[in-house]
Amino acid sequence: MRPFAAPVVGLVVFGLMWEAVVRIFDIRRFVLLAPSAILSELADQPGLYWENTFLTAQRMVGGLAISMIAALLVGSLMAASRFVNEASQPVLILILVTPWVAYMNSVVLWLGFGLQPVFFFVAFTSLPVLTFGVVGGMRSADASARELLATVDASKWDVLWRLRFPAALPSMFTTARFAIGLALAATYFSEGRSGGIGGLGEVGQRAALDSSFAAEAAWTTTACCTALGIAGLVVISIVERAALSWHVSLRN
Repeated sequence: MRPFAAPVVGLVVFGLMWEAVVRIFDIRRFVLLAPSAILSELADQPGLYWENTFLTAQRMVGGLAISMIAALLVGSLMAASRFVNEASQPVLILILVTPWVAYMNSVVLWLGFGLQPVFFFVAFTSLPVLTFGVVGGMRSADASARELLATVDASKWDVLWRLRFPAALPSMFTTARFAIGLALAATYFSEGRSGGIGGLGEVGQRAALDSSFAAEAAWTTTACCTALGIAGLVVISIVERAALSWHVSLRN
């Protein structure tokens, strides 16, 4: 039970310390809201936050799925060709380091208000990380196994499907954990700019414009985003254990 009990104990202790700091130092609610106030806000409007958390989760998962498909295609080409790899890496690094918040308004004007900018930003921001995971994993495929497949005239598809893709899975799951954070941030901010599509980002945007609603809504949407990110990491860990039960990293 320790792997399950220890995180719960840690979160409870952290929450109690947070509550104590807010009460002892009398921190203003819009600076830092106490966990008890966040829970009270959730209890007062459970439907609002549950519905918008579900919408944000759908968009985050959809954008990540698009990004993963694109990363597999681009990463396979980069792993197969040194020229494509060297030509693509600067572009991916440029996408990764450029502050996408700066050009968000331009993309919304280009794609129009609605879901398109949200899916675009989620897929676009997580693409470099996932692609690097695919490339690194495929290039780490066992050399002796490659030689063995070459001796039996295995096709490039067989090499990709039977060797390179399984070899890439561990690094893909590792980078997927980082992509969750990027995708969640991209979903949240783009929802606030896409005009009336719902989601935690829109609730947070309304909170920023309404001072009477700001503290409770802002901190509660933050807590919902945090819970959504934790849920995503848990799902990735479960899928990883199921898909990589054969891998040495998951053997006791």
